[in-house]
Amino acid sequence: MNKRQLDIIEKLSSAYRKFNISELADECKVSERTIRKDLDKINELLEENKIGRLVLKSGKIIKPNEFNSILNRISKDDFYSYKLSKPERIDVIIQMLINSVGYVTLACIADYLCVSRVTVINDLDEIKEKMLEWDLQVISRHNKGLRVEGKEEKKRELLLAMQSNLNVFVVNNVIQTDTRSLPYTKGMIEKIVNEQEHMHRSFLSDESFGVIIKYLSIMIMRNIHGYSINDSPEKNLENSQMAQDILKYITQYCRINVNVPELIYFSRFLKSQKFSKGQSTNLDTVKIQILTRQLIDAVSEDLGVNLNTDYDFFENLSNHLESTLAAEEVVYDNQIVDEIRNKYKDVFESVNNKVTLIENYINRKLTDIEVDYISVHVCAAIERRKNNEVSFRIVVACHAGIGTSKLLLENLKEYFNFLIIDIVSVHDTKYIDDNIADLVISTVPIDECKIDNIVVSPMLTDEDCIRVGNKIDSLRKRNNLPIRSDENTVTVNGVLENISSVLYEEIPDYAPDLIVKIQKNLRSYFKESLQENSDIFSPELHHLLPYTHIELDVECKDWQEAIRKSAALLLEKGYIEPRYIDEMINNIEEFGPYMIISKGFALPHSKVEFGSLKLGMNLIRLKEPVCFGNDTANPVEYVCCLSAVDGKTHLRAFFNLVNILKKTSFKEELHKCSSSREAAELIVKYEYQL
Repeated sequence: MNKRQLDIIEKLSSAYRKFNISELADECKVSERTIRKDLDKINELLEENKIGRLVLKSGKIIKPNEFNSILNRISKDDFYSYKLSKPERIDVIIQMLINSVGYVTLACIADYLCVSRVTVINDLDEIKEKMLEWDLQVISRHNKGLRVEGKEEKKRELLLAMQSNLNVFVVNNVIQTDTRSLPYTKGMIEKIVNEQEHMHRSFLSDESFGVIIKYLSIMIMRNIHGYSINDSPEKNLENSQMAQDILKYITQYCRINVNVPELIYFSRFLKSQKFSKGQSTNLDTVKIQILTRQLIDAVSEDLGVNLNTDYDFFENLSNHLESTLAAEEVVYDNQIVDEIRNKYKDVFESVNNKVTLIENYINRKLTDIEVDYISVHVCAAIERRKNNEVSFRIVVACHAGIGTSKLLLENLKEYFNFLIIDIVSVHDTKYIDDNIADLVISTVPIDECKIDNIVVSPMLTDEDCIRVGNKIDSLRKRNNLPIRSDENTVTVNGVLENISSVLYEEIPDYAPDLIVKIQKNLRSYFKESLQENSDIFSPELHHLLPYTHIELDVECKDWQEAIRKSAALLLEKGYIEPRYIDEMINNIEEFGPYMIISKGFALPHSKVEFGSLKLGMNLIRLKEPVCFGNDTANPVEYVCCLSAVDGKTHLRAFFNLVNILKKTSFKEELHKCSSSREAAELIVKYEYQL
């Protein structure tokens, strides 16, 4: 095998691209005839390892199912059969030194690379010079060997630069790890990043996508070996949500812990990459959210557990469904899912019976693993609901500094009504008195602790929530219920809740931008740590429907006119473009009246890219109900046009609207309202009752 053939194997192993011969020839800068010969050599290797051959179909190179496993087979070889050039050898030695836990002897390097000790000594000057270019220093100790000193981020940057030069065979050998034993695969990382591209509608260029995958692979491997970025000069970051969401799923599926400095560095790194305009997903975000509400309602009724009022559950599940449906299928390690299924068999069965709501929309059957992970979200919601009543006394223990502690603390506050009595280092847990705390929640395993403890990720995944819930169950069974906490604390969102109503009522057109600015100042004043969705304030329903955005007894001859009149105010005030209205009508003609979210109540909307400029709603009550589409059995009296600017900002208003519409008295009272102001006050009344 030569370097080009190994590079071709790496390119073909990509989960997100199929090559043809001409593309490989262009990238490798050789003729198509040469590529065909290389493919013949690769097929010989595949046959030797009893793996199916590469075949050409419609001009594309089709891989056998087990093709990617050849990377593991290749990495079992040594550098006796693959002769490194001097630049490759220097890069390999640098990677060995950086990835080594301790000192590395010259003899060890020479033996590993199948070269003489003198050859390694002759390379040392160039190695040290290259290290200095990255602010790293090679330290030599007599009878110990060589090691590298410097900042962790510089080590990663150098590793990343060299991974771009070395082929996969060399990289796998230097890492010295059987990749089959790792808690992740390259395909898994690619899928996570690809999901979040679609989720945030920010598409990396092909080159930057590859760079991000390589960096995340390095980050995961360094974390596995105990190396983290532990300091960052930046206190706050704007527009870091995509980075947070990527790392959230990296920690969940790759089973590592990521602290705040890691998050800040990755946010900055992601921001430095090139983004292309790309293609937006064909999925309708608001429609998926409507289907999510219907799924939650159906599962709640089936299980006899009301999950309709859990906003965090709704937000998490709708986000999960959108990212799942936007990406190609991938198989996750589902060992933890099997454990959860054993305890929640009724939940998994219920979800499996109700997912036809989703399948009918996407025109395909969900895979077993996709259904399983929807079930995990439901199980986590049930655990949070069950444990929201009682405030257990909790100690948080972390090993990676105060940043990780604060990240875990914020996530615990979001999902559980815990009384956090202290944050300690892991080595201090053995001194905690069991009279002052009920449970220690740690980011790493702890020894010699007198009280119950559990290990979670700082991101607190749904699986973590379920495990915490199970632990709380065991504490409850011992009849050790803590005292309820009636503490009232001042929070940024609490302050915003109190001032946003005034802003939306007095200056609705300017309120969203003002709230963002106020929120940033408040977060700075309260010195709040970085947390999920920290840059997004979701207005309530009454914020988006003040009396100025409600019209009563509007005359319309059909549903098309009802949609146009419900959107007229938003068009006049610059919330939407004219094409947005046409697209709403096209949606109904294509998909039917799915936007009827309650009997007699329609929520027309379209995708952001069809002319939605600002977040807004406008509600009209028709003088005479009209039928939508072919649904003559369900005439519509209320039409509320929604202009959504992303997948998240409108979520709370939408969530509250659906819950209010479940109360039959609401529409009865709304029907009797004699003025727009009276209707707006009614919405406020019912929303506060939630």
